[in-house]
Amino acid sequence: MQINGLHHVTAIAGPARRNLDFYGRVLGLRLVKKTVNFDDPGTYHLYFGDADAAPGSILTFFPWELAAPGRLGVGETQETVFRVPAGSIGFWTHRFVEQGVPHEPPFKRFGETVLGFRDPDGMRLALVGVAGIEAEPAWAEGGIAAEHAIRGFHGVSLLLADAAPTAAILSDVFGFTEIGREDTLIRYAVRGAAIGGVIDLRVAGGFLPARQGAGSVHHIAFRAADDAAQEEMVRRLAENHGIRTTEQRDRNYFRSVYFREPGHVLFEIATDVPGFAVDEPAAELGRSLKLPPGLEAHRKQIEAVLPVLA
Repeated sequence: MQINGLHHVTAIAGPARRNLDFYGRVLGLRLVKKTVNFDDPGTYHLYFGDADAAPGSILTFFPWELAAPGRLGVGETQETVFRVPAGSIGFWTHRFVEQGVPHEPPFKRFGETVLGFRDPDGMRLALVGVAGIEAEPAWAEGGIAAEHAIRGFHGVSLLLADAAPTAAILSDVFGFTEIGREDTLIRYAVRGAAIGGVIDLRVAGGFLPARQGAGSVHHIAFRAADDAAQEEMVRRLAENHGIRTTEQRDRNYFRSVYFREPGHVLFEIATDVPGFAVDEPAAELGRSLKLPPGLEAHRKQIEAVLPVLA
C-alpha cells in the first residue's frame, strides 16, 4: 500500500562537527548515513533519523564550514517539526536549558503542545508532544532514554505568499487533506501516516523572499513507494498543474525528481527503495564514509579534504 507523507528534509549547516554534535548528542538522533554531497564531494552529506532509518524520520545536512547565514523568507520551509511523546515536553525543555539551546516557552498549536527551538545555525525547529506514541520504537543509544526520544517527523511548515496553488499540489499529487485552520496556518495531513504526515501552510504576503544559507532548509522530499508511484506523481504534476520535474537522479538510497512548486519551495519526490541498508548492514549505519560507485576511485582525495568529525 502506498504510504504518503514526507520522506526527508535537507538543510544547510555550518561546521560539520558542530552539526553532528547537536543532532547526534543534544537531540539524540541516529546518524544513519555518512556520505558526501554528490554534486560537491568535498562536502559531507550527513543523514540523521530514527532507529530504523525510516522515511519520514530523515533530516539531512550539507555542512559547509564557512556558509553565510540564511534569511528566512517567503518561498521556504519555515519550521521542521519532530514528534515526541506528549509527556516528554518537560524533559526537553529542561534539556534545552541545560544544553544552552535557544528555545521558546511551550505553547499550544492545533491542540498539541509545541516547543520551538533553534540549532547552532539558527535553523527553526520544534518538538510536538503527541499522545499515544510511547510504545513506538525509539533510538535510545544517544544518551536520551527511549521514553523521551524523538520519533520521526511530525511535519513542516511552509512560508508562502499564497497557499492555494501549493495546497492544490499537496492534495492532488501527494494525498494530503486540509484538516484545520488556526490564525495564519492552514493544516494539511495524510490520514494514517504515522510520521511525516503534516504540512502547515503559513500565509505571509509581503515578506522578503528567502535567501539560502546556513540554517535554511534546502528542500523537502515526499515519499513515493517505488518508481511507478513516482512516475504517477510526475504525470499528475504535468497534466494537472503544468509543472515539469527534473529527470530522475539516483541518490544511492532513493531515486529522486525535483521541481519548484508554485510558492517557490523546492520539492523532491523520493522513492522508499532501495533504502539506507543497501551499502552497509542496518546495524552499522552511519559508522563509515560511504561513497557512490563513481566517486570510490577518489576516496583518498575526498577523505583528505573532508573535515574531521571526531
